[in-house]
Amino acid sequence: MIFYTIEGPRHAAGSFNDSRSKTDEAARFIRSRWPACDARIAVVLGSGLGGFAESLDDGRSFDAADVPGWPVSTVEGHNGRLHLGRIGGRPVIVLQGRVHHYEGHPIGQVVFPVRVLGRLGVRILILTNAAGGIRPDLRPGGFMLITDHINWMGVNPLTGPNDPEFGPRFPDLSAAYDPALIDTAQACAGELGIGLSRGVLAATSGPSYETAAEVRMLRTCGADAVCMSTVPETIAAVHMGMRVLGISCISNAAAGLGGGPLSHDEVRRNADAGRERFSELIRAIIGRVDV
Repeated sequence: MIFYTIEGPRHAAGSFNDSRSKTDEAARFIRSRWPACDARIAVVLGSGLGGFAESLDDGRSFDAADVPGWPVSTVEGHNGRLHLGRIGGRPVIVLQGRVHHYEGHPIGQVVFPVRVLGRLGVRILILTNAAGGIRPDLRPGGFMLITDHINWMGVNPLTGPNDPEFGPRFPDLSAAYDPALIDTAQACAGELGIGLSRGVLAATSGPSYETAAEVRMLRTCGADAVCMSTVPETIAAVHMGMRVLGISCISNAAAGLGGGPLSHDEVRRNADAGRERFSELIRAIIGRVDV
């Protein structure tokens, strides 16, 4: 049995007040670089998809490492830059690259950028990633709308004291990926002639790729694709009341389903091959969504 003294709650409150203070400091820094920052839409770019950031109108960018408290990525293909600009006249924040739990970052640091976006007033978060296809029809170079997820990472970014200014203690994830945003994305893809499947994303901790046995297990559990990111960001975003749209670029067949060993180079090559179609799709979605 565990007993808590009166000091316990005060310490807990102090810890999340400190976290909120750091988040707000980062948000103030970004506003100082873009005083008219009123973006309600943000995009997080996964492996090999960073080229989209260059398509912003009236764009400006800076190293994420310049932002106080911002974690720095060590993974090739994640440039670690923030881009501020407009698409079709709409202000947008684009995160070129993300950090991962497997890099050694505490899970709270992994979702720190999402927390900052929430404090900046972002209401729609578009999360993208490179993922391994488990379902047979999900082939490298294709795209999958995420309809749900399986958190197989062994961590949750909401563990620990809850800050009610961020969100409720027990957020509902029954519709973590916003159904209206999914329908909008599907309509945009249809108009552009871009194939866009729907499916469930599983997230593992990495950095090793899953074994063939683990992939068979995930398939049995209902997963259609697997990655090493996105799910913690989704949880943190929903916790803060953001609407989430998730899109996976299928960069390889998951272990045991392809014709050879897996590599990060393959992931980047296949993601790069779909870059132009991906950029076209995201621009169309941003122009269509109801903020």
